[in-house]
Amino acid sequence: MFPLKDDNPTAHLPIVTIGLIVINCLIHIYRMTLPMPEAQLAVFRFGLIPAEITHLTDLTPSVPFPVWLSPFTSMFLHGDLWHLAGNMLYLWIFGNNIEDRLGPFLFTVFYILSGLAAVTLFVALNPTGTVPMIGASGAIAGVLGAYLVLFPRARILTLIWIIFIIRLVWLPAVFILGYWFVIQLVMGTSSLASQGGGIAWFAHVGGFIFGWLWFRGRSLFRGRSTIM
Repeated sequence: MFPLKDDNPTAHLPIVTIGLIVINCLIHIYRMTLPMPEAQLAVFRFGLIPAEITHLTDLTPSVPFPVWLSPFTSMFLHGDLWHLAGNMLYLWIFGNNIEDRLGPFLFTVFYILSGLAAVTLFVALNPTGTVPMIGASGAIAGVLGAYLVLFPRARILTLIWIIFIIRLVWLPAVFILGYWFVIQLVMGTSSLASQGGGIAWFAHVGGFIFGWLWFRGRSLFRGRSTIM
């Protein structure tokens, strides 16, 4: 299943969402113009390496960069065009509505905190890892978790491809996002059990849970306040 758009209108221009998409695209284009060795070094310089965080030391002194900045810079690097395109599509479909609800400033804070939550869980489960983690997926996962709480009944136009059967169908967000989260959890658990690498599945899980808790917690708090 591949979401294409939602039927959830916004009241304001999502300037932060658009800005994030533009920044991510420009950074990727710039990195792709670099010679291959430099492009690869950029991943080690600006990507997040779990062992560096847990030991608070730079394991790649040949490409020095402050360790504490890597959780932030890693959110703006992507492995290839498909990685970038998939993340930016999800950010556009679901991010504009969350920004519309929070406003530009608070949405920016929420986005960054979602990314940091994703990093935290990933590092906690992979404290000795030396492979750099890059991508906006963790931060965007927080947006998905928020969308699930706020707009579970919104309809998502989804491309379904089963062998030779291709269909465009409108599905509820709760189904699309619930399916997405289960896939991340299953793949993360499988990767952890086999000590595999690749995509940081649990970073997605961490970001999603943070976004869900942000809005679910606020709604519960408001409910209790009303009762009191």
